[in-house]
Amino acid sequence: MSGFFQKAALGRLLYNVFDWYPAHLSATDRRLLRKLDLSILVFASLSFFCKFLDQTNVTNAYNSGMKEDVGLDGNALNYLNAAYYSTYVVFQIPTVLLQTRPHIAPHLLPVLEVVWAILTFASSVVKKPWHLYLIRAIIGAAEAPSFAATHVILGSWYREEELFKRAGTWFMCNSLGSMFSGYLQAAAYNNLNGVMGRAGWQWLFIVDGVITLPIAIIGFAFFPGLPSSKKPWFLTAEEHARASARLPKNHKQAGPLNRDVFKRTFSSKTVYYAVAIYTFQLQAFYWQAYMSLWLKAVKVVDSVTGQSVAKYSISQINIYPTFVNLISAFASWFGATIAGGGVVPPWVVFSAVETPTLFSVICLTVWNIPDGLKFACFYLASLGGCTSPIFYSWINTILRHDPEQRALVMAMCMTVGYAMYAWVPLFTFPTVQAPQFPRGYPVTLGLILIFWPLFLYAIWIHRNRKPVDHADEKAIGGSVEEEDEKSEGSVVGASALDK
Repeated sequence: MSGFFQKAALGRLLYNVFDWYPAHLSATDRRLLRKLDLSILVFASLSFFCKFLDQTNVTNAYNSGMKEDVGLDGNALNYLNAAYYSTYVVFQIPTVLLQTRPHIAPHLLPVLEVVWAILTFASSVVKKPWHLYLIRAIIGAAEAPSFAATHVILGSWYREEELFKRAGTWFMCNSLGSMFSGYLQAAAYNNLNGVMGRAGWQWLFIVDGVITLPIAIIGFAFFPGLPSSKKPWFLTAEEHARASARLPKNHKQAGPLNRDVFKRTFSSKTVYYAVAIYTFQLQAFYWQAYMSLWLKAVKVVDSVTGQSVAKYSISQINIYPTFVNLISAFASWFGATIAGGGVVPPWVVFSAVETPTLFSVICLTVWNIPDGLKFACFYLASLGGCTSPIFYSWINTILRHDPEQRALVMAMCMTVGYAMYAWVPLFTFPTVQAPQFPRGYPVTLGLILIFWPLFLYAIWIHRNRKPVDHADEKAIGGSVEEEDEKSEGSVVGASALDK
């Protein structure tokens, strides 16, 4: 059996999925990795869980009585998303770059977690639409650095062969938060609706806030920031020094944050195709959040009254979409893990999950298909949950020599991606055209056929070009190519860029 796991490709693949602390590492490194996982991954995962719990709660509350109680109508759900993502976009670059500062990095995300909690409680007492629009806008600013800044942190502490599985595990909390929101809303509606004079959707926000506050406390206690930040209390001096020493020599830590960061970032092609890939990818997955709108629109004829009635109950409308998130969570973890394991190249995993997504969008573009096939389309497309952690882990890998540029490229992806995300769906997926969305699905089909080949092309470019251009060498002070030859085993580099 041990021979199978050592020699066979499938065996090595399966072994790598669960082998987080390889035997070839020293006892010090394995102990350090465990401490980093318990501090970084626990806080980051719980925080990300709450972020998407919050985002999904708005849609679930909208479908569970908030629309009528607050007086939301027409495209209000789109406008709520637009209010959130407008500030989310504006604060991306400044907050993510703040996360690269060693003295700020340990505290920024925990402080913002407290802000989320307070505003989530406030969402439960809104009386007018503009109250909710204002709260969503402020929450958007507070949640801005959560995604890209966490990728920056992960890319600062972990080696390439360790990064993908951590990123996939963290990112799966996106889907778990969205999934849990469905069950939470169903429980709130069934068990708390009317308790203390509050509606079920109001209790949803209250429970969300109660969950969020303890996570902020965990962050203040354990989140370590960057390797160049002040030594956290749970690491020994030896472990703290080893955290930087164990990384490849071309894996740089924080440098000066000045205009030269912007100059070398925007003089490189990387930022432009990275932004294009993520922007199109983000738009192409927008529709998956609207399964509940389709379920709500399905009608059947009542056999007694002969009238058209809803086929699915409110609980079913909240619960059935959670399976989309469950599949996406598994795909995020498993897909990203095997993509970084050195057995299956990332581009192969990426293509394998985009194929059923493409099929699903084609079917929904046709629309007049059996309901069973529509269920299958929503569930199959959720396999694409691993594309984001694969993409951002790849960015972390190819820009490991320049942490400020790496942070700026990620922030630019989020800024441009969500700048488009905030308004394009108003035309492609307007709520008033639910559930068929005659413009949305054809546009999504086109976007998939753009960003998928573009990502494969970007990988090909980096596989066949010199590791760094002359501007980068001058700015960073050395040849990445020379340092790569000296660095320790590059599993992801071999699989993604050298095959």
